[in-house]
Amino acid sequence: MIMDRRKALQLAAAGFLAVMAPLAFGGFAGVIATPAHAVTNEQLLEPQALPDMVLGDPAAPVTIVEYASMTCPHCATFHETTLPKLKEKYIDTGKVKLIFREFPFDPRAAAAFMLARCAPAEQYFPMIDVLFKQQASWSTPEDARTPLLQIAKLAGFTQEKFETCLKDQELLNKVRAVFDKGSKEYGVESTPTFFINGEKTSGTLSIEELSALIDKHL
Repeated sequence: MIMDRRKALQLAAAGFLAVMAPLAFGGFAGVIATPAHAVTNEQLLEPQALPDMVLGDPAAPVTIVEYASMTCPHCATFHETTLPKLKEKYIDTGKVKLIFREFPFDPRAAAAFMLARCAPAEQYFPMIDVLFKQQASWSTPEDARTPLLQIAKLAGFTQEKFETCLKDQELLNKVRAVFDKGSKEYGVESTPTFFINGEKTSGTLSIEELSALIDKHL
């Protein structure tokens, strides 16, 4: 089920600190393949409200921009099953760089992104990995605070740093701005959504499906 962008924006604006209270959002962005939509790399690589987080060689001939929500189970599946193969075959060999951008559909997803941004830069992707792997422990239970704090402590957070990060309104506004730009300017409607040298596709892609899209740019 694809979540309407307007509804998602309303959820994101509904009061971020609700992550500390019971939440019961009924669904996440779906992952139905969408028709290819051309966006130039120049447009995609315009400065965002937050610095882009990048895996791979900045000079790689193929750029993949991924928009994800931390509470999206399909995004978690992609990161656990396909990303390691993508990294081995294309990222580590200098053929592809992956840019990961925030597209939270609910306050808990925004909280997870904020915590990753508050971590040291070298801990960003490791923290994203753990958040996806342990998604079930914090994305749906009544108590989100305790499991999120335990994950944050793995990246060296203290209780004080955890609380300060989640109360950082400026950071939250920037996360929302990345969402807004992706939605309004690049037509992102569901997660995960990928732009491969500007060509848009959505869904939990297998490495075979990704390879077919990547190889034509090499």
